[in-house]
Amino acid sequence: MTISDFLIIPATAAHVAYADDICNEMFESAKARGTGIARRKPEYVARKMEEGKAVIALHKDGTWAGFCYIETWSHGDYVANSGLIVNPVFRKVGLAKAIKKRVFELSREKYPKSKIFGLTTGLAVMKINSDLGYEPVTYSELTQDEEFWKGCQSCVNYDILMSKDRKNCMCTAMLWDPVEKEKELKEKILRKAEAKERLDRISKKQSLLKRIEAKLWKSTKKIVASVIPIGAKPVKGF
Repeated sequence: MTISDFLIIPATAAHVAYADDICNEMFESAKARGTGIARRKPEYVARKMEEGKAVIALHKDGTWAGFCYIETWSHGDYVANSGLIVNPVFRKVGLAKAIKKRVFELSREKYPKSKIFGLTTGLAVMKINSDLGYEPVTYSELTQDEEFWKGCQSCVNYDILMSKDRKNCMCTAMLWDPVEKEKELKEKILRKAEAKERLDRISKKQSLLKRIEAKLWKSTKKIVASVIPIGAKPVKGF
């Protein structure tokens, strides 16, 4: 089985029938990890599908293979890609990474000016986020929307979060900031332009040196020709 056996697409109303199974697997997976997430009802997941704010992975036989949805906070200033889940039957084929990449792209399409963030204890998810360009940040750089933090109440680590005044917890916070990424891109383009300019200057200097050498050689030949009569044998070693 390979990733090519799956279709990874934005979910629609046509996929609502999978909502129950997806929610059940989200809950069982969180329980198995010993961590908690806000338990979502099938109606909530179905609404995300109908709004085009989710990505679903389907095996070629039609079985649901994975899912992730988009949530917005602070009036759309922040976006979270939440509820990433892979059907246990189809794990170990790279689906999590492919789904995260597609839901990230969908988030950028729908909310190009929003900061995309995530909270996770999973090393695999951290690696995927890092590959997408997320940076580790402090909790203060995340949304301060109360509704978002209420979602942590079902987590087994909620008491730890609150005891630390929501400044840190067991989860690692990661953020993709479009403003910072645009700055990085501009700096990269500038560095590339500066490097090209340096190479051009070096190339021009080399070209100038070659022209000077050619001119000197031409002048030397003329001097030699004027000093040594035509037909005369040149002095050995000259």
